[in-house]
Amino acid sequence: MISLLIVAHGNLGDSLIQCATYVLGKRPEALENLDLSACDDPNEMFARAQARINEFDQGDGVLILTDVYGASPCNTVCKILRNREIEAIAGVNLPMLLKALTYRDQGMATLVEKAVAGGQSGIFNVHSEPARA
Repeated sequence: MISLLIVAHGNLGDSLIQCATYVLGKRPEALENLDLSACDDPNEMFARAQARINEFDQGDGVLILTDVYGASPCNTVCKILRNREIEAIAGVNLPMLLKALTYRDQGMATLVEKAVAGGQSGIFNVHSEPARA
């Protein structure tokens, strides 16, 4: 099973994990959060992220979900990607996380495709959608 790591600001990762736990009825295994916003030093961020991935990878790989492309957590993840065979997606939301949890036994390429599609299809203007009873 591919491990999932949320790298985001503040308690966003913990909140997403709590929501997924509620939806699924139990806490998913191999799903963790790493809050890098408390680190002032980019080298410390990198070391913390690298250590967490090393302890978290179960051999099938790690998909990192991060919040904002270009922000410190994502930039730290980008540095790690140069040295590891892991994948990352920016723009994490609950639909993306739920898709990732559903497809992580299908291989990394399928997982990334389904997670991105789930995140994108979970965003729409509610006002313009027809009312559903």
